Amino acid sequence: TMTNLFFSLGAILAAISVSLGAFAAHGATKFMTEQQLGWMEKAARYNMYHALALFVVAWALTRWTSQTGLLNFAGWSFVAGVALFSGSLYIMAFSPLRLGYITPLGGVAFVLGWILIALASWKG
Repeated sequence: TMTNLFFSLGAILAAISVSLGAFAAHGATKFMTEQQLGWMEKAARYNMYHALALFVVAWALTRWTSQTGLLNFAGWSFVAGVALFSGSLYIMAFSPLRLGYITPLGGVAFVLGWILIALASWKG
């Protein structure tokens, strides 16, 4: 079910966040610049926030069963946001690629997901 999928994706994304955040805090300081470490910290923070948001979506799917369309869209918005926002920052931290033009698209996806949850709660 989508509930199980979003719950599982939330857990996986949380594990990625903790792993990369710990790497940045403990191992990467030897070879990363302050800017790269800043990108890692921000990526991991927003990755975790939206991993937790997927747990909210999974819960909401059990609560507002008439709003599965909005909630599924919200969940996929969060997944897309993590890929675009956090993903672009992780890539910038680990490589010479500069993908800062992609990062705001992830931010828009995050905002969209939260708005969709609000709509689902009002309608549910």
